Amino acid sequence: MNTTPPTSTPNHAIFLPRNETFPAVLVFGDSIVDPGNNNNLSTVVKCNFPPYGRDFVGGFPTGRFSNGKIPPDFIAEELGIKNLLPPYSSPSLQLGDLLTGVSFASSGSGFDPLTPKLVSVLSLRDQLGMFKEYIGKLKVMVGEERTNTILSKSLFLVVAGSDDIANSYFVIGVRKRQYDVPAYTDFMATSAASFLKELYGLGARRIGVASAPPLGCLPSQRSLAGGKQRECAEDHNEAAKLFNTKLSSQLDSLNANSPQAKFVYIDIYKPFLDLIQNPQKSGFEVVDKGCCGTGRIEAAALCSLLSSFTCEDASNYVFWDSYHPTERAYKVIIEKIIQKCVDGFF
Repeated sequence: MNTTPPTSTPNHAIFLPRNETFPAVLVFGDSIVDPGNNNNLSTVVKCNFPPYGRDFVGGFPTGRFSNGKIPPDFIAEELGIKNLLPPYSSPSLQLGDLLTGVSFASSGSGFDPLTPKLVSVLSLRDQLGMFKEYIGKLKVMVGEERTNTILSKSLFLVVAGSDDIANSYFVIGVRKRQYDVPAYTDFMATSAASFLKELYGLGARRIGVASAPPLGCLPSQRSLAGGKQRECAEDHNEAAKLFNTKLSSQLDSLNANSPQAKFVYIDIYKPFLDLIQNPQKSGFEVVDKGCCGTGRIEAAALCSLLSSFTCEDASNYVFWDSYHPTERAYKVIIEKIIQKCVDGFF
């Protein structure tokens, strides 16, 4: 299956100031923004098999952790760049795709360097290495001057932290033995700032950084830590909120010390929690379990054709598996945040 995006420019409704444009979208992070970079890794954190991708173009599993599109696809589409954002590691990637953007993200990664090691995926440092390779290819294609222009005007999106809190700290628990929540979220925020400084040093100037979502309300975390009633696990949510406060402060500091750059904090927590608490406003019916299997614990290899049941209509569900939203839920959230995010750069 060739996952190269269509060449046609999609319709878009984002308002940009006169003469401003985003030539490309370049993405780093975890499974929320990984379109398939893990497909050829020796890791359990992959999903290039049915029923993933059931509602994607052609019904094909691409490695996106959803039934269809994921946030980078919608963002590139909303900005009028292209309909799908491909993984950098795709064997079918065309050189022309580099001009309009790719994702370097790896499902299971995080700001904590231990997080990707625990599940054998690409660290943010690995993703930076791929980005440096990408820059080299761009320079060969279009020269140094145009490469620098593309980098300075592109939208950089960083989405990480969820796996640090949910897995390294709470589920696997390795970091819980070393840190309390305040100390661990300090460590995460400092690591995030270090990564963002490196991006800036490589030429990025428009950098959007997503907050952690309400992790305690993910179906898997409800099952593991929500008690008999599977309520939202409030300690997980509190950890996410504490990290978000510290991340926002780090971005303020970076903005004050990074000439000609803009770091924009993207609040995912509030719109996502609103979707979970008030699903009917957006036409959803099921919020406490995923579409795949029992919806309570399945993800990755546990969400497969061997699953006991997969819902008929994923559009009624906020979650596709026990950890990741459906295509429709992603679309609703992106539509709520994209204009505010873009406005933050101008």
